[in-house]
Amino acid sequence: MNQFVVIGCGNFGTSVAVTLHKLGYDVLAIDKNEEKIQEVSNKVTHAVQADAIDENTLKTLGLSNFDVAVVTIGSDLQSSILATLLAKELGIEVVIAKAKNELHAKVLSRIGVDKVVFPERDMGIRVANNLVTSSFLDMIEFAPDYSIVEISAIKEWTGKSLKELKLPNKYGINVIAIKHNENMNISPYADDIIQKDDILVVIGHNKDLKKLEK
Repeated sequence: MNQFVVIGCGNFGTSVAVTLHKLGYDVLAIDKNEEKIQEVSNKVTHAVQADAIDENTLKTLGLSNFDVAVVTIGSDLQSSILATLLAKELGIEVVIAKAKNELHAKVLSRIGVDKVVFPERDMGIRVANNLVTSSFLDMIEFAPDYSIVEISAIKEWTGKSLKELKLPNKYGINVIAIKHNENMNISPYADDIIQKDDILVVIGHNKDLKKLEK
């Protein structure tokens, strides 16, 4: 997956779009507010002022060619639902949508959204987890029993390749990225060497991740 469309450029949507672009992905940001589009235009691949519930406009923008749609419209429930429905009907493989409340989430689920997110609630979970897992630099709940965490490379890992470390076998975790200084290595190879001060982004079952806690 390397092409994302983010529909809605409020604080959350802009954060998602800009972060994805920084990670090296192609990102199209859409919002009907011209000022918001101007603010994000130089931080993503493309930014377009458009009505996300206009099917013809979305077709013209080529949304069917995108791998993932992230619908971050929160305040206008009707627009959120319609934009999500259109993204699904246009054939986007994965559609993720922001929900304002549980009822909103139920409606989104009924129309086939692949994942519903609650930014405020999820941030609370994230902060709480970070408070009690001191060895983790950051932690995001990915699913009820799985999380993605950033962790500083353990001293014993330095100078060894991922193949040598056998982290899936030893800890039950998989490395999905390695940060070295300002560089981010997404989808590292088995022969990649862990260097001093590297930060590993790993995914795993919560019980396995606890093995990494100091």
